[in-house]
Amino acid sequence: MKAMLFKLSMPNIGSWNGKWTGEGNLYCRTRTYKNDEEKLKKVLLENYHHYNFGDGWSAGVTISEITSDEKRKYNKATKGFYGYEWMIDEIEQYGRIRTVQERYPKEQLNESD
Repeated sequence: MKAMLFKLSMPNIGSWNGKWTGEGNLYCRTRTYKNDEEKLKKVLLENYHHYNFGDGWSAGVTISEITSDEKRKYNKATKGFYGYEWMIDEIEQYGRIRTVQERYPKEQLNESD
């Protein structure tokens, strides 16, 4: 079994004052995988993923392997994942965070050509 840590950061901040209200807080999630699990293989492809929201903001997800003791400490200290758990799900499923266009094709967005 491998315990993995997913840490959220906001490397590009598009707010009027250049600040993120979550700055200074720890936003992370831990997940445990079986050594031969397909999700783990995709998680291990890259240790950093970047997502551009397209509005001046971007998120970063840093991944590292941790011990079970570290897992307990992180789970106690975290403020959650700021609602972006879907990014971890994307990494597990695709090995990366897909763009908004990939997640919601034009047909679903009711856009015209």
